[in-house]
Amino acid sequence: MDAARGADDGQKALWNGVAGRNWVATQDLIDQVYKPLETLVAEAAGPGSRVLDVGCGTGATTVAAARRAGAGGDCVGVDIAEPMIAAARARAEREGVPARFVRADAATHAFEPDSFDLVVSRFGVMFFDDFAGAFANLRRAARPGARLRLVVWRGPDDNPFMTTAERAAAPLLPDLPRREPDAPGQFAFARAERIRGVLEDGGWTGVDTEPVDVECVMPAKDLERYVTLLGPVGRVLPGVDERTRARVVEALLAAFAPYVHDTEVRFTAACWLVGATAGGTT
Repeated sequence: MDAARGADDGQKALWNGVAGRNWVATQDLIDQVYKPLETLVAEAAGPGSRVLDVGCGTGATTVAAARRAGAGGDCVGVDIAEPMIAAARARAEREGVPARFVRADAATHAFEPDSFDLVVSRFGVMFFDDFAGAFANLRRAARPGARLRLVVWRGPDDNPFMTTAERAAAPLLPDLPRREPDAPGQFAFARAERIRGVLEDGGWTGVDTEPVDVECVMPAKDLERYVTLLGPVGRVLPGVDERTRARVVEALLAAFAPYVHDTEVRFTAACWLVGATAGGTT
Protein backbone atom coordinates (compact mmCIF):
# COMPACT_ATOMS: atom_id res chain seq x y z
CA MET A 1 0.00 0.00 0.00
CA ASP A 2 2.42 2.65 -1.22
CA ALA A 3 0.40 5.84 -1.59
CA ALA A 4 2.77 8.68 -0.81
CA ARG A 5 1.86 10.58 -3.98
CA GLY A 6 0.45 14.03 -3.40
CA ALA A 7 2.59 14.85 -0.37
CA ASP A 8 4.23 18.20 -0.01
CA ASP A 9 7.57 17.75 -1.77
CA GLY A 10 9.59 19.44 0.96
CA GLN A 11 8.20 17.28 3.75
CA LYS A 12 8.43 14.17 1.61
CA ALA A 13 12.10 14.80 0.84
CA LEU A 14 12.87 15.67 4.46
CA TRP A 15 11.35 12.60 6.07
CA ASN A 16 12.52 10.17 3.40
CA GLY A 17 16.03 11.62 3.70
CA VAL A 18 18.34 12.41 6.58
CA ALA A 19 15.58 13.29 9.06
CA GLY A 20 13.82 9.95 8.57
CA ARG A 21 17.06 7.96 8.72
CA ASN A 22 18.15 9.72 11.89
CA TRP A 23 14.75 9.15 13.49
CA VAL A 24 15.04 5.42 12.81
CA ALA A 25 18.60 5.41 14.16
CA THR A 26 17.38 6.90 17.44
CA GLN A 27 14.02 5.11 17.71
CA ASP A 28 15.05 3.25 20.88
CA LEU A 29 15.90 6.53 22.58
CA ILE A 30 12.82 8.35 21.28
CA ASP A 31 10.59 5.52 22.48
CA GLN A 32 12.09 5.78 25.94
CA VAL A 33 11.96 9.57 26.20
CA TYR A 34 8.38 9.98 24.92
CA LYS A 35 6.84 6.87 26.49
CA PRO A 36 4.58 8.96 28.79
CA LEU A 37 3.20 10.84 25.77
CA GLU A 38 2.70 7.60 23.85
CA THR A 39 0.59 6.38 26.76
CA LEU A 40 -1.53 9.57 26.75
CA VAL A 41 -2.52 8.82 23.16
CA ALA A 42 -2.71 5.02 23.11
CA GLU A 43 -4.87 4.80 26.24
CA ALA A 44 -7.79 6.17 24.19
CA ALA A 45 -8.00 2.81 22.38
CA GLY A 46 -10.30 0.22 23.88
CA PRO A 47 -11.07 -3.42 23.09
CA GLY A 48 -12.16 -3.78 19.48
CA SER A 49 -11.12 -0.25 18.48
CA ARG A 50 -10.44 0.58 14.84
CA VAL A 51 -7.58 3.04 15.14
CA LEU A 52 -5.73 5.25 12.68
CA ASP A 53 -2.36 6.54 13.93
CA VAL A 54 -1.33 9.58 11.87
CA GLY A 55 2.36 10.28 11.38
CA CYS A 56 3.08 6.99 13.13
CA GLY A 57 6.85 7.17 12.72
CA THR A 58 8.45 3.90 13.74
CA GLY A 59 5.17 2.58 15.12
CA ALA A 60 5.44 2.75 18.92
CA THR A 61 2.03 4.38 19.41
CA THR A 62 0.34 2.19 16.79
CA VAL A 63 1.62 -0.97 18.47
CA ALA A 64 0.61 0.30 21.91
CA ALA A 65 -2.91 1.05 20.64
CA ALA A 66 -3.10 -2.34 18.94
CA ARG A 67 -2.31 -4.07 22.21
CA ARG A 68 -5.16 -2.23 23.88
CA ALA A 69 -7.55 -2.92 20.99
CA GLY A 70 -6.85 -6.64 21.14
CA ALA A 71 -7.74 -9.36 18.66
CA GLY A 72 -11.03 -7.70 17.71
CA GLY A 73 -9.41 -4.38 16.85
CA ASP A 74 -7.74 -3.04 13.74
CA CYS A 75 -4.90 -0.54 14.11
CA VAL A 76 -3.31 1.18 11.12
CA GLY A 77 -0.30 3.48 11.19
CA VAL A 78 0.29 5.92 8.34
CA ASP A 79 3.45 7.89 7.64
CA ILE A 80 5.06 9.55 4.64
CA ALA A 81 8.55 8.22 5.43
CA GLU A 82 9.57 4.88 3.96
CA PRO A 83 12.43 4.35 6.47
CA MET A 84 10.01 4.80 9.36
CA ILE A 85 7.31 2.58 7.88
CA ALA A 86 9.87 -0.17 7.30
CA ALA A 87 10.99 0.13 10.93
CA ALA A 88 7.37 0.13 12.13
CA ARG A 89 6.55 -3.06 10.23
CA ALA A 90 9.66 -4.71 11.64
CA ARG A 91 8.64 -3.63 15.14
CA ALA A 92 5.14 -5.05 14.85
CA GLU A 93 6.47 -8.35 13.50
CA ARG A 94 9.17 -8.52 16.17
CA GLU A 95 6.68 -7.88 18.96
CA GLY A 96 3.97 -10.12 17.52
CA VAL A 97 1.36 -7.35 17.33
CA PRO A 98 -1.11 -7.35 14.39
CA ALA A 99 -0.77 -3.66 13.50
CA ARG A 100 -0.77 -2.60 9.84
CA PHE A 101 1.24 0.21 8.27
CA VAL A 102 0.70 2.33 5.17
CA ARG A 103 3.29 4.54 3.54
CA ALA A 104 1.10 7.47 2.52
CA ASP A 105 0.42 11.17 2.78
CA ALA A 106 -2.38 11.16 5.34
CA ALA A 107 -3.57 14.53 4.01
CA THR A 108 -4.62 13.09 0.66
CA HIS A 109 -4.63 9.30 0.91
CA ALA A 110 -7.93 7.69 -0.08
CA PHE A 111 -8.75 5.91 3.17
CA GLU A 112 -11.89 3.83 3.19
CA PRO A 113 -14.64 6.24 4.31
CA ASP A 114 -16.11 5.85 7.80
CA SER A 115 -13.62 3.10 8.64
CA PHE A 116 -12.10 4.25 11.97
CA ASP A 117 -13.64 4.98 15.35
CA LEU A 118 -10.48 6.57 16.76
CA VAL A 119 -7.84 8.78 15.12
CA VAL A 120 -4.68 9.38 17.15
CA SER A 121 -1.29 10.98 16.76
CA ARG A 122 1.77 11.62 18.89
CA PHE A 123 3.58 14.57 17.30
CA GLY A 124 2.60 13.46 13.79
CA VAL A 125 0.12 16.08 12.56
CA MET A 126 2.17 19.30 12.60
CA PHE A 127 3.74 18.86 9.16
CA PHE A 128 0.80 19.09 6.74
CA ASP A 129 0.98 21.70 3.98
CA ASP A 130 -2.82 22.21 4.12
CA PHE A 131 -3.93 21.59 7.69
CA ALA A 132 -7.69 22.06 7.23
CA GLY A 133 -7.67 19.88 4.10
CA ALA A 134 -5.70 17.19 5.90
CA PHE A 135 -8.07 17.06 8.85
CA ALA A 136 -11.05 17.01 6.48
CA ASN A 137 -9.50 13.95 4.83
CA LEU A 138 -9.03 12.30 8.22
CA ARG A 139 -12.63 13.17 9.07
CA ARG A 140 -13.79 11.30 5.97
CA ALA A 141 -11.80 8.29 7.13
CA ALA A 142 -13.51 8.39 10.53
CA ARG A 143 -17.07 7.32 11.17
CA PRO A 144 -19.50 10.01 12.46
CA GLY A 145 -18.97 10.32 16.19
CA ALA A 146 -15.43 8.92 16.08
CA ARG A 147 -12.94 10.37 18.53
CA LEU A 148 -9.74 12.28 17.82
CA ARG A 149 -6.85 12.22 20.30
CA LEU A 150 -3.64 14.13 19.57
CA VAL A 151 -0.53 15.25 21.38
CA VAL A 152 1.19 18.27 19.80
CA TRP A 153 3.84 20.67 21.04
CA ARG A 154 3.00 24.00 22.59
CA GLY A 155 5.28 26.92 21.70
CA PRO A 156 9.07 27.20 21.69
CA ASP A 157 9.02 29.52 24.71
CA ASP A 158 7.33 26.70 26.65
CA ASN A 159 9.86 24.16 25.37
CA PRO A 160 13.35 25.63 25.72
CA PHE A 161 14.93 22.16 25.64
CA MET A 162 13.62 21.71 22.09
CA THR A 163 15.43 24.80 20.76
CA THR A 164 18.61 24.66 22.83
CA ALA A 165 20.56 22.80 20.15
CA GLU A 166 19.83 25.22 17.34
CA ARG A 167 20.45 28.26 19.53
CA ALA A 168 23.82 26.89 20.65
CA ALA A 169 24.86 25.76 17.16
CA ALA A 170 23.63 28.75 15.16
CA PRO A 171 26.91 30.74 15.37
CA LEU A 172 28.77 27.73 13.95
CA LEU A 173 26.18 26.55 11.40
CA PRO A 174 25.06 29.47 9.21
CA ASP A 175 22.91 27.17 7.03
CA LEU A 176 20.81 26.00 9.95
CA PRO A 177 17.11 25.99 8.93
CA ARG A 178 15.06 28.70 10.62
CA ARG A 179 11.69 28.02 12.16
CA GLU A 180 8.82 30.06 10.75
CA PRO A 181 5.80 30.75 12.98
CA ASP A 182 2.70 28.76 11.93
CA ALA A 183 4.65 26.97 9.16
CA PRO A 184 4.53 23.16 9.01
CA GLY A 185 6.87 21.87 11.66
CA GLN A 186 7.27 21.05 15.32
CA PHE A 187 5.51 24.16 16.68
CA ALA A 188 2.83 24.59 14.02
CA PHE A 189 0.12 24.07 16.64
CA ALA A 190 1.63 26.20 19.38
CA ARG A 191 -1.58 28.26 19.59
CA ALA A 192 -4.69 26.55 20.89
CA GLU A 193 -6.94 28.81 18.83
CA ARG A 194 -5.23 27.64 15.66
CA ILE A 195 -5.82 24.02 16.58
CA ARG A 196 -9.51 24.69 17.17
CA GLY A 197 -9.88 26.59 13.91
CA VAL A 198 -8.13 23.94 11.82
CA LEU A 199 -10.10 21.06 13.31
CA GLU A 200 -13.45 22.81 13.05
CA ASP A 201 -12.71 23.72 9.43
CA GLY A 202 -11.95 20.05 8.84
CA GLY A 203 -15.31 18.85 10.18
CA TRP A 204 -14.40 18.02 13.79
CA THR A 205 -16.55 19.21 16.69
CA GLY A 206 -16.23 19.64 20.43
CA VAL A 207 -12.55 20.50 20.17
CA ASP A 208 -10.78 20.49 23.53
CA THR A 209 -7.18 21.62 24.07
CA GLU A 210 -5.73 20.72 27.46
CA PRO A 211 -2.20 21.86 28.35
CA VAL A 212 -0.08 19.00 29.68
CA ASP A 213 3.46 19.17 31.04
CA VAL A 214 5.25 15.84 31.07
CA GLU A 215 8.67 15.15 32.55
CA CYS A 216 10.87 13.29 30.08
CA VAL A 217 14.07 11.47 30.97
CA MET A 218 16.98 10.00 29.02
CA PRO A 219 20.35 8.56 30.06
CA ALA A 220 23.01 11.26 30.08
CA LYS A 221 25.24 8.98 28.01
CA ASP A 222 22.75 9.29 25.13
CA LEU A 223 22.53 13.08 25.12
CA GLU A 224 25.12 13.59 22.38
CA ARG A 225 23.38 11.10 20.11
CA TYR A 226 20.03 12.81 20.68
CA VAL A 227 21.16 16.38 20.05
CA THR A 228 23.37 15.62 17.03
CA LEU A 229 20.89 13.46 15.13
CA LEU A 230 17.51 15.12 15.70
CA GLY A 231 16.02 18.50 14.81
CA PRO A 232 17.51 21.18 12.55
CA VAL A 233 21.05 20.51 13.80
CA GLY A 234 20.75 16.84 12.93
CA ARG A 235 19.87 17.73 9.33
CA VAL A 236 22.88 20.00 8.83
CA LEU A 237 25.62 18.33 10.85
CA PRO A 238 26.32 15.46 8.40
CA GLY A 239 27.49 18.01 5.82
CA VAL A 240 30.13 19.79 7.90
CA ASP A 241 33.84 19.05 8.31
CA GLU A 242 35.18 17.23 11.37
CA ARG A 243 36.64 20.36 12.98
CA THR A 244 33.31 22.18 12.77
CA ARG A 245 31.46 19.15 14.01
CA ALA A 246 33.71 18.91 17.08
CA ARG A 247 33.12 22.58 17.87
CA VAL A 248 29.36 22.16 17.47
CA VAL A 249 29.28 19.10 19.74
CA GLU A 250 31.28 20.97 22.38
CA ALA A 251 28.85 23.90 22.20
CA LEU A 252 25.83 21.60 22.37
CA LEU A 253 26.99 19.67 25.41
CA ALA A 254 27.77 22.90 27.25
CA ALA A 255 24.35 24.35 26.39
CA PHE A 256 22.52 21.25 27.61
CA ALA A 257 24.49 21.01 30.86
CA PRO A 258 21.64 22.57 32.94
CA TYR A 259 19.42 19.62 31.97
CA VAL A 260 21.93 16.99 33.12
CA HIS A 261 21.38 15.62 36.63
CA ASP A 262 23.93 12.97 37.54
CA THR A 263 23.32 10.12 35.09
CA GLU A 264 20.08 11.49 33.65
CA VAL A 265 18.89 14.25 31.35
CA ARG A 266 15.53 15.64 32.43
CA PHE A 267 13.28 18.15 30.71
CA THR A 268 9.63 19.11 30.53
CA ALA A 269 7.63 18.49 27.35
CA ALA A 270 4.99 21.23 27.20
CA CYS A 271 2.20 19.95 24.97
CA TRP A 272 -1.45 20.20 24.08
CA LEU A 273 -3.59 17.11 24.57
CA VAL A 274 -6.26 17.59 21.92
CA GLY A 275 -9.62 15.87 21.78
CA ALA A 276 -12.46 16.19 19.27
CA THR A 277 -15.37 14.31 17.73
CA ALA A 278 -16.05 13.63 14.06
CA GLY A 279 -19.06 15.61 12.92
CA GLY A 280 -21.34 14.90 9.95
CA THR A 281 -20.00 14.07 6.51
CA THR A 282 -17.68 16.76 5.15
